[in-house]
Amino acid sequence: MNLDHQKLISQLRAGDVRALARAISTVENRAPGWSELLKALFPHSGKARVLGLTGPPGAGKSTLVDQLARLYRKDGRTVGIIAVDPTSPYTGGAILGDRIRMQEHFSDPGIYIRSMATRGSLGGLARTTADVTTVLDASGRDLIMIETVGVGQDEVDIVRLADITILILVPGMGDDVQTIKAGIMEIADIFVINKSDRDGAEHVEREIRALQSLAMRHDGWTPPIVKTVASQGVGVEELASAISDYEAHLQKENLALNRSVENWQERLVEMLRDTLLEKARAQLADGNLARLAAEVAEHKRDPYTLIEEIATKAAKD
Repeated sequence: MNLDHQKLISQLRAGDVRALARAISTVENRAPGWSELLKALFPHSGKARVLGLTGPPGAGKSTLVDQLARLYRKDGRTVGIIAVDPTSPYTGGAILGDRIRMQEHFSDPGIYIRSMATRGSLGGLARTTADVTTVLDASGRDLIMIETVGVGQDEVDIVRLADITILILVPGMGDDVQTIKAGIMEIADIFVINKSDRDGAEHVEREIRALQSLAMRHDGWTPPIVKTVASQGVGVEELASAISDYEAHLQKENLALNRSVENWQERLVEMLRDTLLEKARAQLADGNLARLAAEVAEHKRDPYTLIEEIATKAAKD
């Protein structure tokens, strides 16, 4: 590792916010040395509690994250916030960055907020969200909150990254729970009914309880249902209490470690796939892809043998 990165890591570990921002940018943009930086930071990670907050657009995720951050800061805990936003088709940047909604925290060095664009990734997270989480974790943050983009029932990537996944729903969305139950309902450790002062909150709660009765979790935990009105701070302390209860549950019988092992199995496969894909893409640069595509289109080569050859070469490089 070069001296610049060594200095950057020392500054980051000492609490320098600018160094943290530089490290995150290096990792997110895959700038030169990003991999070595992560290798050096990883041994310092693993201490932060990672919360994932997900749910449909308009559920009030940003407001709830904001209120939780306030509460944890009152307790003296440092917070990192990763807000994943949709990607602009024009600039490639994040649309409606949550920094705008959390401006009053900017003067607090105990809260670091980073907006990330999905850059075409599905599943509610950007490809580099996990790596940015590692950087924040290594910087010494006590708590990291990841607010996903809010894409609906396919938004399940967060469960492989967060220690605790919070699913936020709101009344008045029509067939509330039924519309997103396939896939996303199974990942929740805690349910939140936000904007619970609206009509229909009880209906949403009944639907959640009905779905819970259909399947038991293997870890013996029954996800609680917390009602909040995040814009007024109502129910936020109850949510923090539910988070604390699940943290205590995770400490029993190595549940936290077992869950981490399961998550890393999935993530290692993803990392391997991404690495091999990048190596394969490198072989298709400089017009090779167009040439090979033409050979397949003209039936001079079959695509199956071709892919096997590319994959074999990528694995050897």
